[in-house]
Amino acid sequence: MKRKIIEIDEQKCTGCGQCITGCAEGALAIVNGKARIVRDMFCDGLGACIGHCPEDALRIIEREAEDFDEEAAMEHVRRMGGSGHHPTPHEGCPSSQVRAMQPVHGGCPSAGMMQMTPCDKANVPTGQVGSALSHWPVQIRLIPPHAPFLENADLLIAGDCCPVAAPDFHSRFLAGKVIMLGCPKFDNAAEYVERLSQVFSQARIKSISILEMEVPCCSGLSRIVGQALARSGRTIPCARTIVCRDGASREEEFTPGGGLSAGLTRI
Repeated sequence: MKRKIIEIDEQKCTGCGQCITGCAEGALAIVNGKARIVRDMFCDGLGACIGHCPEDALRIIEREAEDFDEEAAMEHVRRMGGSGHHPTPHEGCPSSQVRAMQPVHGGCPSAGMMQMTPCDKANVPTGQVGSALSHWPVQIRLIPPHAPFLENADLLIAGDCCPVAAPDFHSRFLAGKVIMLGCPKFDNAAEYVERLSQVFSQARIKSISILEMEVPCCSGLSRIVGQALARSGRTIPCARTIVCRDGASREEEFTPGGGLSAGLTRI
């Protein structure tokens, strides 16, 4: 069939591998110094990898290709990341692999982004608050709808800037939740709606907490969630919190399709 799929310009590609981190389905690999599609059936054609290419070597085209097979793609991802195996550059970047972790109460979640190895508690100063992060990856574009940590999850959908502004982000907002992080201003809103609608349709999400910055561009996150819920046909309890630039926050009721009802409490 003819469908949308990624095309790689070999003249521009330098083989840096940055595009691989943007592909949650493991459809890309570095072969002989160039990015290649592993199999057409692994590429969903959404183009999440495009923004990761510094050479503008990727684009979406329409051509004859196998149907996208999400189940096969996720099995491919599991094979690459399973049994403690760390993929080589020819198999994909480890930082894009789905990982489930126990929250670390004594320090940061990893000594390196790609390794995701918890810090030794003995090296953490007394009184330091630990991380509540329980999975990897965290970006909306990188989390596949079938990620095991999404099943029966209380979901936190947060703007990229929120963890920087909220001083109690881990203890108050993230603890006990699965996070999907993104920026409605700089990323593709249509791709977010598509990805989140798939998550809402396929995972039994128990609740959604939306965390936005007070700046106007971040309010698009609520609209994206509302559109994704409408597309999925699911009814999931939602709450919305606005984080202020001074670290304070205010809460609002959020009813998808019914707008926002203000009942603001500054905290």
